[in-house]
Formats: sequence, C-alpha cells, structure tokens
Amino acid sequence: MVRLREYYQDPHAPRAHDVLPAAFAAVRNVAGEILLVRRIDDGYWELPGGRIDVGESAAQAVIREVAEESGVTIALTGLSGVYSDPTHVLLDPDGSVHQQLALCFHAVPAGADNTEEPRPDGIETKEAAWCAPAALANLVMHPAMRLRLHDAITTPHRTHFE
Repeated sequence: MVRLREYYQDPHAPRAHDVLPAAFAAVRNVAGEILLVRRIDDGYWELPGGRIDVGESAAQAVIREVAEESGVTIALTGLSGVYSDPTHVLLDPDGSVHQQLALCFHAVPAGADNTEEPRPDGIETKEAAWCAPAALANLVMHPAMRLRLHDAITTPHRTHFE
C-alpha cells in the first residue's frame, strides 16, 4: 500500500499547493468511551473521518467516513473544533501537497441501543475500538490528531453545523 505522508510543525515539510477539507468525529458511547480507528498505512490511532467529497456537506462526509472506517452509524451532536494550521501538511502518493482543513464533530452511535460494535474496513483501518479516556495517552497517535482528541474531550459542544 502506498501511504500518505503527514507533516506537522516540520520546517522541512513541502509547501502546500491547496487546502484539503476533511471531517472527523469524536464518537462517544453510553459508557463514555471514544471510538478510534487504527490506520493500516502508518499504524496510528485516530478519530474516524476523512476527506469531504465534492457534492457532500461536512456532516454527510463524516457520517459516511465513520461508517466506512468503523462500521458504526452515528448521529452528530455538535462541533468540537476547526483545525487549519498551515504547518499541518499532507503529501499524497501522487506527489500533491495539501494543507488540511479539518472539522471535528461530536457524535454518538445512532443505533437504538447505542452499543454498536466497531469493525475495521480492512482497506484504511486495521482496528476499530471503543477506548476509555484513561487509555488514550498510551496509544500511538499523530500529534495533530492527539490535539483534536484532547479538544473533543475537554471542549463544550457547539450545536450549529451545515
């Protein structure tokens, strides 16, 4: 698998040519655990999410991405944060370089019993699991994603998004 290369606050990062919109979700179950997925390409744990496709809203994109990567259907409950640090640069395998613009949503499982078991997709994710907040510090995670996760746990919900 050809992998994406991610730079964060690296003075040697290539210069971005455009901005790439993405959406992620901090999904919490009734036990207060957070849904995380483990990427196949670099082995890092992260909030499920990904690129926003042309023709879909950020809300539609994150609902789709979470279902694809973890098998969990979600309902959005608010906005945790917007991340547009120009030092967060993504180098695609085709050589294109993007500055990421990421929206991070709060969400809950949409199932009536709120206990949907996550499963990886085997394409982008090799693991998907509910994680107790106390266990998060021990997981290997990209610094930009760790910031989003920290903010999602500690920030109040914002309820307007479209």
